[in-house]
Amino acid sequence: MLARAADLLPELAPLGRATDFLDEILEVLQPLALFEGFSARECGALCEYLECFGAPSNATIIREGAAGGFLVIVLTGRIRVVKRSAAGESIEVAQAGPGAFLGEMSLIDGKPRFASCISAEPTDLAVLPRENLAALMVDNPRLAHKLMMMLLRLMATRLRDTTERMLPHLVEASV
Repeated sequence: MLARAADLLPELAPLGRATDFLDEILEVLQPLALFEGFSARECGALCEYLECFGAPSNATIIREGAAGGFLVIVLTGRIRVVKRSAAGESIEVAQAGPGAFLGEMSLIDGKPRFASCISAEPTDLAVLPRENLAALMVDNPRLAHKLMMMLLRLMATRLRDTTERMLPHLVEASV
């Protein structure tokens, strides 16, 4: 039995199973380079493990420091990624729009959330709970493998981008 993502996101409006929004989800995912190896049928099979939600403006979707039991795919709208500084102030570190994946690190490693994600405008999301990822691995190992490889590529890209941004600061600090 699949997990109910509504229990993980009680403040958001449940829109239903992602399979009910397959055409809209394909429109967002298929142009992404990360999904170039996924067929429409595979995306449809993945949607069987997702639920969709609507978030109003300024809704906290992911809270920094909270347990990370789900992954979010932004379908419409825009999300601000906010990190608390050592002084306790909130700093916007990124924005995410349609096609963005959020929460993948905590989904995989089970560690607390690294940053908060707050909707900047009304936003629709597809959510993959950790329990549903585990079920996907049992039910459809080939598709789960493709998804995990895609998530690894995403995390590697983010790590490279972060390293590139930090490198000038690290060089200055060592001089």
